[in-house]
Amino acid sequence: MAKIAILGCGYGTALGVLYDHYGHDVITWTKFEQEAEQLRAEREHKRLLPGVKLPESLGVTTDVTCVKDADVVVVAIPSPFYRSAVQSVKEYIRPDAVVINVSKGLEGDTGNRLSQILQEELPNNRIGVITGPCHAEEIARLVPTSEVCAAYDPETALYIQQTLSNERYRIYMNDDVAGCELGGVLKNPIALGCGIARGMGLGDNTVAALMTRGMTEITRLAVALGANWKTFTGMAGLGDLIVTCTSQHSRNYRAGYLIGQGVPAAEAVAQVGTVEGYTSSKIAFRLAKERGIDTPIIEQIVRICYEGGDPKESISALMTRESKHEREVFWMD
Repeated sequence: MAKIAILGCGYGTALGVLYDHYGHDVITWTKFEQEAEQLRAEREHKRLLPGVKLPESLGVTTDVTCVKDADVVVVAIPSPFYRSAVQSVKEYIRPDAVVINVSKGLEGDTGNRLSQILQEELPNNRIGVITGPCHAEEIARLVPTSEVCAAYDPETALYIQQTLSNERYRIYMNDDVAGCELGGVLKNPIALGCGIARGMGLGDNTVAALMTRGMTEITRLAVALGANWKTFTGMAGLGDLIVTCTSQHSRNYRAGYLIGQGVPAAEAVAQVGTVEGYTSSKIAFRLAKERGIDTPIIEQIVRICYEGGDPKESISALMTRESKHEREVFWMD
């Protein structure tokens, strides 16, 4: 069993419950003393995980030195605050600790993937990624879940798989770190779009089209950013797209649903909480334009979220684009 420190008490709390249940020594960290006090006193994350009692053995702290004894440091911090959180604890992380990104976003200024931030801030540590189709609500309730881990060396990926897998949480390995992370990032704007469509009262046909063509955009852009197209047939691609585009657990879907009902995008995000697709859509579209990659769905999400675009006009724009052959060829060569 491992000593695990988790940065972030949102999704991190759900992972903490899972890891603790299977015998690991786990502590979760938040920078907010009020949040820590509430979790310690009530032993429940009432906003994110109502009804899930936190085990007494699961630690909660605001002390940045909590990582100093950890074999594994899991970073579950929203992308806008990711680098600053890592910087606040990095001097206490052991050089032999494995550091794992489980967040799904991009850094705004640089467009970097989050594991690239870990590489920059922690150049002496082994870095890995865990991603795939999961909701915090189900992780904490020990619903059978499968994800994928990737690392910059195979030994690290194997260590993550062997250390954190259990009878309720199955981890596959993949050698495509860029693809695994980008799959988790780029599906979020598509999920926003699916939520918008549902909020507008549109049906299964529309959502299926958005998901399918959305996967084409995800793959097209991710390959241009260094990913392997095959990754998107697995957990980090198709699996994560399905779970995020079709579930009320998904904050991206819920925010999109509100937007589709007429709530302004910024207000919808404020109601739901962290909505990575809102942030990453703008970054992804910028990266696509810089590389000459066609991402029409993501473009419309940006127009709706940041330019006051009308969702009805966006649907019309997508449906009346120039007719094309369906099958992508260039990224499969």
